[in-house]
Amino acid sequence: MTDAAPRIRLLLVDDQQLIRMGMRMVLEAQPDFEVVGEAGDGREAVAAVESLRPEVVLMDVRMPGMDGIEATRAIVAVHPESRIIILTTFDLDEYAFAGLNAGASGFLLKDAQPVELATAIRAVASGDAAVSPRVTRKLLELFGPQLPAAAGGTVGATDARPGASGNAGSADPAASAASARLATLTEREREVLVAMAEGLTNSEIAARFYLSESTVKTHVGRVLMKLELRDRVQAVIFAYSVGLV
Repeated sequence: MTDAAPRIRLLLVDDQQLIRMGMRMVLEAQPDFEVVGEAGDGREAVAAVESLRPEVVLMDVRMPGMDGIEATRAIVAVHPESRIIILTTFDLDEYAFAGLNAGASGFLLKDAQPVELATAIRAVASGDAAVSPRVTRKLLELFGPQLPAAAGGTVGATDARPGASGNAGSADPAASAASARLATLTEREREVLVAMAEGLTNSEIAARFYLSESTVKTHVGRVLMKLELRDRVQAVIFAYSVGLV
């Protein structure tokens, strides 16, 4: 072979050097990965993304100083092309949800198998998400009540119904904006959004609506574009926040 396919550029962020060393060994064994740098805390991570421009950042959340959530938010705001996978010790960790809400494209447990880690990196690098449907559902079941505050107010479409009570009495600009974005979807795109929020994969959505997977991918792309969302994870959060599910 003459020209090798471009490798996915990775940045490893963890305050424990041994963990970074272990991840580097695992990831550099993959022919399509290149670890371009490491960082020991969130502040170093932000600076490293600025200088190295990695495609995927593996981000620990519990770090001294600037934690992974704050770093994720800062990175996404300036370099949205760098995708972030949150790494956490605990399944269904509240930090994992906060990381997704801050703009991460997925999260994994630190003890994930190498093949699972590699699959998640490739998925995120290609613009997909790396959160299993089971975990997505459980996260949103556990932390759904926190969505209005966590989502920065982009909620409340269900509260805008005639006769609804509560704080919707005065028109909430954020809720109105969310409703307006939702109204741009076609009926099929809305159905696909609901299916995504239910945790269905593209193949499962295709089977439900008797569509090809390529057609489903097209619908997913249009949903993200119309709703001005970063990726599939953010679409799931949006769907829950506006009461579609």
